[in-house]
Amino acid sequence: MNAELPSRADVVIVGAGHNGLVSAILLARAGLDVLVLEAADVIGGATRTENPFPRVPGLRHSTGSYLLGLMPPELLATLDVRIPVLRRDPHYFLPTPGGPGSPYLLMGSDHAATRRQLAEMFSPADVAADDAMQAELAALRADLAPAWLAEPLPVEETAQRYVRPALREVFVDLVRGSVADHLARFDFRSELLVSMYAVTDGLSGLNAGPDDPGTGHNFLVHNMCRLPGADGTWMIAEGGMGTVSRTFADAARAAGATILTGAPVAAITLDGGAAGGVALADGREVAARVVLGACDPYRLMELLPDGALPAPLARRMADVRRPGTTLKVNLALTGLPRFSCLPPGAPSPFGSTIHLLPGSSSLVGGGGGESPMAALRGMWADVQVGRLPEEPTIEWYLHTTVDPSLSDAAGHHSSALFVQSVPYSPAGTTWDAALPGYVARLVEICERYAPGTGDLIADAVPLPPPGIQAHFGITGGHIHHVDNTVSFTDRMPYATGIDGVYAGSAGCHPAGSVIGAAGHNAARRILADLG
Repeated sequence: MNAELPSRADVVIVGAGHNGLVSAILLARAGLDVLVLEAADVIGGATRTENPFPRVPGLRHSTGSYLLGLMPPELLATLDVRIPVLRRDPHYFLPTPGGPGSPYLLMGSDHAATRRQLAEMFSPADVAADDAMQAELAALRADLAPAWLAEPLPVEETAQRYVRPALREVFVDLVRGSVADHLARFDFRSELLVSMYAVTDGLSGLNAGPDDPGTGHNFLVHNMCRLPGADGTWMIAEGGMGTVSRTFADAARAAGATILTGAPVAAITLDGGAAGGVALADGREVAARVVLGACDPYRLMELLPDGALPAPLARRMADVRRPGTTLKVNLALTGLPRFSCLPPGAPSPFGSTIHLLPGSSSLVGGGGGESPMAALRGMWADVQVGRLPEEPTIEWYLHTTVDPSLSDAAGHHSSALFVQSVPYSPAGTTWDAALPGYVARLVEICERYAPGTGDLIADAVPLPPPGIQAHFGITGGHIHHVDNTVSFTDRMPYATGIDGVYAGSAGCHPAGSVIGAAGHNAARRILADLG
């Protein structure tokens, strides 16, 4: 039950997403009176576990974010919290749409087995290219780790301060350049392998295509997995992603913070040009000397009086504003799909990221069809003119085999299709009209790899970009708040230029995703400014 709304607090945090909760922990532990106001009836923002399926009401599911990988272990140590995570092994499954004997790739902790598969499915040259890329990424991960828990610097200064000399030029080119150009450096022979890395790391969540500047930054961000035991991969939060936000909320309350849900903020009030507090949608007000927007930056800007934000910052944020291009189809399944390319006795592919990529049929039955990278470019060309791509990229998740706690008493499986890219507004139609047919199209694609999948679907809850906006309260339905082609000092700053008004969400440094560093860094900036 919600506590009573106080009339005053030292700090009001707008939004109880994971970043806002991280800030609440640190500020409350510093002795400040902290009030967190959340518009939704549940905490967590997009980091939540829900029961979304009307036809399978007992099945729990991470409706928004679905994996934990990028949260710095140093942050968890600072917060003195433990989030139970489960290792995915294998972590990647790249099937092809053929019968037994058709190529497939299962990448897991057995390095030698993965390399053998790479050589057999692709070529020894691809093994060498992959080894070189992974070694370079490991070095960049180690170098950049301290930068994520500090105020951002311009790209060149970041390189000078944090990155070893041999990789500084690589780092700058990667952050500013395209994922396609970066991957081309390693001389992979297989376009399908390049496409897999380009999609899952370079394009995930972006309003961009593989050749666009800044997609290299997204690729870098998605390879910053440093959690213990992760070995550079993403992990499953036991009990769903709501475990993350619940853990943080418990720690914030233990430190003395108050968290109120169902309390939408309508405006940030200013007093003499500085933070004065907030006004709620129901007319109640809370006075505060600090207001921290843990909502997305565009929502924060809407809450401020017209003209209050410094004009250069307002223009810069308007220039980088983009709508989301991600469709998530949450699924309740009655059983496990059977992938036709897997021979009897093959390791289970479930728990992994299952990559359904256009162009994968080129490896089956003598090849043919559009090349994988041409298909990616065609998908982005479709999105740019408002067409729903006939051959989108799909990442398919099914976590209940690794985390049985998500299953219900009847043994249903929690699953999802993460589709990249789709237009925010389809041309010539609406999402309401187009969505049923498009979901059916996505299931048809799944059926190519795992015949009979459609018969396993007990319920489906699709969230196109406007649905993501409505369900999670994210402006434009953009899961990164600010597109991850935008990096370092070009993202929303923690200090807005209005005395006492701060930002601390995924739209700030270091990037969009479940990282928590923005909440940490915003709290540190507030404490420094308060002296």
